[in-house]
Amino acid sequence: MDIRQLEYFLAIVDHGGFNRAANALYVSQPALSQAVRALERDLGGTLFHRIGRRAVLTEAGTALIEPARAAVRGLETARASVAAVHELRDGKLDIAAMPSQAVEPLTTMVRAFSGPYPGVSVSVRAAFTSRDVVDMVRTGAAELGLLATSGPLPDKEVVSHAAGEQRFVLVTPPDGPFPADRPIACEELSGQRLIVGQRGTGMRAYVDGLRERGIDITIAAETEHRVAILPLVLAGVGLAVVTESWRTMAERAGALVLDIEPRTTLRIALVSRRTGLSPAARTFMTYALEAMENPDHTEHTEGPDHTEHTESPEHTENCANPQARR
Repeated sequence: MDIRQLEYFLAIVDHGGFNRAANALYVSQPALSQAVRALERDLGGTLFHRIGRRAVLTEAGTALIEPARAAVRGLETARASVAAVHELRDGKLDIAAMPSQAVEPLTTMVRAFSGPYPGVSVSVRAAFTSRDVVDMVRTGAAELGLLATSGPLPDKEVVSHAAGEQRFVLVTPPDGPFPADRPIACEELSGQRLIVGQRGTGMRAYVDGLRERGIDITIAAETEHRVAILPLVLAGVGLAVVTESWRTMAERAGALVLDIEPRTTLRIALVSRRTGLSPAARTFMTYALEAMENPDHTEHTEGPDHTEHTESPEHTENCANPQARR
């Protein structure tokens, strides 16, 4: 068994088949298949059921995923440790991020890190829920993760570092139903059509909480593709409740962004494995968290020190309470 065989195995898992994995790895499919057969001989078991063009994991294959990722990550850490001697002149860092947080604060974090370390490539992996982020970091699919939650920050499977808060805001077309010169009360959303994300996300939990409290909201569209929300709003399909990380992008596109009262927020965290971080990951965390502590580096995102807008118990009664849904 060698590390190349494990990398080929994981590529088949991640890309969903031999053909796609071979294309991604720039190797021939026969060479890929031969490497996997050699790995299966070494392990004494079949890793995939080959059904036509499909490759379906066997029980043994499923059991191999996590240790294979750990082995590959260990080699990458060793390589990166050598590169660290040369001041991180090259290398790669995988970060799992939820869609809204991939807009901000990830942009600010990557900018802070990439300035002094332009040779390190940052690869952002998509994760739709905080659970997805934790699982990707825990299993080694990503070394760091950026998530948002209305509840306590995760602390059992990963290490969490607080990275501020983001409030919920309403995005409307420029000719939408509300004036631009004031916040809106959450009760004013009654009778409106909203575009929402899938269940398990903070913004969807907020909208579901409004409906559970008797605020009459119609779901105009539900999308897993977060990039579709703003075009749908501008096309007049409906309004959208999103986090304030969208504010700058939405306003530049011509949308109107309104604060919602009472203020309701998500907590942002940068999460990592407990041990074995690469030099790139450790350095990224240092620069990223320093950027979050400096308000000059954070656009439209207020951290936990901004306590004057903290949600009161009366607000929780009057509006959605996403934390209760977590």
